[in-house]
Amino acid sequence: MTLRRGSLAGATVIAMGLVAAAIAFAVVTTLLDSADATTELRLSRLEETVAAAEERNAELRDALAQAQAELARMREDLSLLANRARVPAPQSAPLNAGQGTADEGQIIAPDAGTGENFEEVIATEQPTEIMLLAKQRFNRGITQPRNSVMLEILGQPRDSYGTDCQAVTNPRLKALIETQQVGPIRVSMLRPAIESLGRVLTRLNENEPDIHAKLGTAGALCARLIRGSRTAISNHSWGTAIDLTLEGQLDGFADGGTQLGLVILAEYFNDEGWFWGATYGREDSMHFEVGEETLRAWAADGRL
Repeated sequence: MTLRRGSLAGATVIAMGLVAAAIAFAVVTTLLDSADATTELRLSRLEETVAAAEERNAELRDALAQAQAELARMREDLSLLANRARVPAPQSAPLNAGQGTADEGQIIAPDAGTGENFEEVIATEQPTEIMLLAKQRFNRGITQPRNSVMLEILGQPRDSYGTDCQAVTNPRLKALIETQQVGPIRVSMLRPAIESLGRVLTRLNENEPDIHAKLGTAGALCARLIRGSRTAISNHSWGTAIDLTLEGQLDGFADGGTQLGLVILAEYFNDEGWFWGATYGREDSMHFEVGEETLRAWAADGRL
């Protein structure tokens, strides 16, 4: 009897131990599950916060880039206005009280109180005066035609090219080339290009006769490679580009400055769908060429 009671007690103790262990395991498992769920929730919230912060940072970066671009544009516009407003001032001319005297050639903005305006100021400047250029004002919506576009629309001007000017040998293109006196210059170009150039120079003569009278050319039709390239064909080769001079002076290549007369002239060319070389990576302000959109429009109208 004693043995049986001892065995029963031992079994009871073991059973109770097992039950306690099971309860403890269940409690620990519940706690761990709860902790995992809480951790996952916190991680999820943190990930959402980080994603929102990254999105906000991207928005701020975009806003900063736009602000910087706008600032650059405003600086160029101010530079343009300042250069167009430059007039020679008499030496020792009095300024406002307490401001000393003005030196000759100082940049002076037009004064509404004196009745001056930009047209009057510009009339006092020379067409060859060098100024800084607000590039963003020009070639808007006009694409420079690449060789692939020119070849697609007009074909090869000739079979081989060098760095010197050669004749156009393509019969189709050659038939479209004409030589005419256009305003003060005589040029050989593609027929629609000459007609377009004529409209440009007619407007120039009406609005800026002094610049029109001083206009010259450094060349138009010229089948050759682009200077410094062994493969790229100059758009002069198709008779769709022209280099212009003022008072016989070439605008300096890639020097960062542009003759005032060319800046004014560029507005008329842009209105006719011509691309201005002043906005190239290496500024070439004397160069004007028919834009891709204009060429495609001429082709669609059967003019080519």
